[in-house]
Amino acid sequence: MGYLEAYGAAEEKRARTRRLVKTSAIVLVAVLAVGTLLYAVFKNYTQEQRVKSFLSLLQNHQYAEAYQLWGCSETQPCRNYKYDKFLDDWGPKSAHADQSSAQIAVSQSCGTGVLLRVDYKSAESMQLWVERDTNIVSFAPWPECPGRHLHVGAWLRSLFGR
Repeated sequence: MGYLEAYGAAEEKRARTRRLVKTSAIVLVAVLAVGTLLYAVFKNYTQEQRVKSFLSLLQNHQYAEAYQLWGCSETQPCRNYKYDKFLDDWGPKSAHADQSSAQIAVSQSCGTGVLLRVDYKSAESMQLWVERDTNIVSFAPWPECPGRHLHVGAWLRSLFGR
């Protein structure tokens, strides 16, 4: 093999290597972007499903079961949130009796839990808190998590109509 033939083969090999590196970099960036997006959308999935279960139980008038999602029961009520008060807040005569219009609007991670804002068409929004390790539902301690927020998940949901 002559010098010029070897020169052409080496140049072709360098071009293939550059294409491989460029393609690998593009694939890596795309995988990282998709992974980050999926994480932002689904990181609070379990807690969102817990609140959806809670709202579904309320819609089906299964108040005792919904009360259990608060970590309470009729036989062992919560110390500061008795079953009668729960029914005042969530029962058939409450402002939030129509659960068919309830929709999770905001889902924010805060320390050990997730703050979820539930919007209603005919009633005031409600902020709920779901503790990550126990999945117990309660009222949120704040209207929004303390600190600054990007609201990436809400923005993505608005784009895709979810």
